[in-house]
Amino acid sequence: MDNILLRPFKTAFDTPPFEQIKNEDYLPAFQEIIKKSEAEVEGIAMNPEPATFINTIEALAYAGEDLETISHIFFNLNSAETNDEIQRIAQKVSPILTEYSSKISQNEKLFERIQKVYEERESYTLNEEQQTLLYETYKGFVRSGALLTPEEKEKLKEINIALSTKQLQFGENTLAATNDYIKHITLKEDLNGIPEAVLSQYAEEAKERGLEGWVVSLHYPSYVPFMTYAENRTLRQELALANGKKAFDGGQFDNQQLIKDIIKLRAQKAQLLGYENFATFVLEERMAKSPKKVQHFLKELLDKATPHALQEIEALKALAKKDGIEVMQSYDHAFYAEKLRKQKYDLNDEELKPYFPLAKVQEAVFELAGKLFGLTFEERKDIPKYHPEVKTYEVQENGLYKAVLYVDYFPRKGKRAGAWMTSYKNQYKKGGKNVRPHISVVCNFNKPHGEIPSLLTFQEVTTLFHEFGHAIHGILANTQYPNISGTSVKWDFVELPSQFLENFCYEADFLRTFAHHYQTGEVLKDEKIQKIEASKNFMQGYQTLRQIGFGLLDIAYHTHSDDIKDIKSFEDQNTQATQLYPLNSETAISPSFSHVFQGGYASGYYSYKWAEVLDADAFAYFKETGLFNPDTIAKYKLLLASGGTKDPMELYKYFRGTEPKIESLLKRAFGS
Repeated sequence: MDNILLRPFKTAFDTPPFEQIKNEDYLPAFQEIIKKSEAEVEGIAMNPEPATFINTIEALAYAGEDLETISHIFFNLNSAETNDEIQRIAQKVSPILTEYSSKISQNEKLFERIQKVYEERESYTLNEEQQTLLYETYKGFVRSGALLTPEEKEKLKEINIALSTKQLQFGENTLAATNDYIKHITLKEDLNGIPEAVLSQYAEEAKERGLEGWVVSLHYPSYVPFMTYAENRTLRQELALANGKKAFDGGQFDNQQLIKDIIKLRAQKAQLLGYENFATFVLEERMAKSPKKVQHFLKELLDKATPHALQEIEALKALAKKDGIEVMQSYDHAFYAEKLRKQKYDLNDEELKPYFPLAKVQEAVFELAGKLFGLTFEERKDIPKYHPEVKTYEVQENGLYKAVLYVDYFPRKGKRAGAWMTSYKNQYKKGGKNVRPHISVVCNFNKPHGEIPSLLTFQEVTTLFHEFGHAIHGILANTQYPNISGTSVKWDFVELPSQFLENFCYEADFLRTFAHHYQTGEVLKDEKIQKIEASKNFMQGYQTLRQIGFGLLDIAYHTHSDDIKDIKSFEDQNTQATQLYPLNSETAISPSFSHVFQGGYASGYYSYKWAEVLDADAFAYFKETGLFNPDTIAKYKLLLASGGTKDPMELYKYFRGTEPKIESLLKRAFGS
């Protein structure tokens, strides 16, 4: 059978030939390539020559390149352009890949060679990156069970296969539950307060479904505007209830038992490997190092942020009281926060949106990447796409090819919610060639409709900058080995480049370069720009407590796995200190908390706030030295290009001169 995935890609920059790949190609390709990769690894393990850094550690770092390629293609599409068939294939492929990984990590002959090189490391002349690779390879095998007994290794393999399957099912349930609900509205008065541009979006959604009137869904670009602007409190409550019951309603997509299973399996894995709990296991590989340090960090922030949050909520309650609402609920928050924001700063997302057409915002982030890092972006029509809405770019530096960039901006039925950066190929150097990365930015913004282009809320503008910060981290990668390249850094360090770039959205001079009305070309007025700057920390206390709540819940799940009898009770107990509104017995966060139960943020959700300390401190340094100071930029660019070749604190200290200070975040957020 002819299978495009088993042949060299004859495409521009060796990019995936998406348009030629058929769903039935995946499973046989995985099976064939896994056999090939297993043989490659077995060749390293059984090499009759004595183990050396080159024939063992480096050889292993480069092994499995084809498997990495097909895995990136398949699992990225499972997030961005999935369907029932791909999801069925994923359920078959995930355990096969997990078993393959287990075979490698439990290959005794291979580990003997790795261990020998590690024990003889003083006899080698290794540069810093090679030392890192050796240490990470040895430690990775130990953390994967290389020192376990045969019986324990078999048990670990079973756990890993079960985890991969259940985590995948969690994500599929969450997406299905999101797609399963719509609110069909036929009375115009039920939509009072909602701006015309959003109404057009709802009408378009109804039309696509063959319905009259308007349709609101639980997808972010649909749900959030409704909660922000709809005057009909009853409908806000109904939508919020539907969103909060997502995968928590006892139906076919309910995730509660999956959460218990996943947490139990993670705990078993950690204990089998000699760790007290899963959080301790994970945090050994983070900047934070331990659950206690994470809890201390979050509680320190909680103490500082709570008075500000309470003050913010009191201001909202005063507004709600004028409308006769004696007890404000969580589903009132966005509505009254928007009212207060308009009062304080005369800012309204819908008034600002015409000044932020997606094309202009993208152009701005491209130009910023050029000014900071010397990058240029040229759209290419000859790079295959997985969907017609995707756009493809060749990224250059000093006129030379640097990377491929895919951008995919609009929601679809087969696309999970949220925004993310990912890669289809990592950067690395081999055989005298610097293999450049293929990077993808995926978002869920409003689609253009009629004569109106895609217009972004200011929050969506910062989202796009955030994901491009990740993309630039990947694009600038310049390391020897693929497994420590680009964003392959400590998890609580990875958000620094993304959150750092968001800061530019609040710089007046920069905003003036692109905040232009899509019809008239008029530049956003200075008073509005000043209000955007002033509003930067609006509801910062509330947002901080919300993030702390997620972080505390995540750590609680992974340090107190034996205490989880009831998901709702456990969640309420562990987020109680961060709750600012009455709890609803019918809703819960955990069953759709994909970051933790599907994605890679298990025991790592705190890293968003941790990285805020880093980005606040880093941007303060840029402001001190001049936003476009070449020396500061050069040091920051080196930090990004270095990937995971050094301890992130060392990289940061080289850039900044000192360790990051929490005071930088507190000053930015609360002025103290």
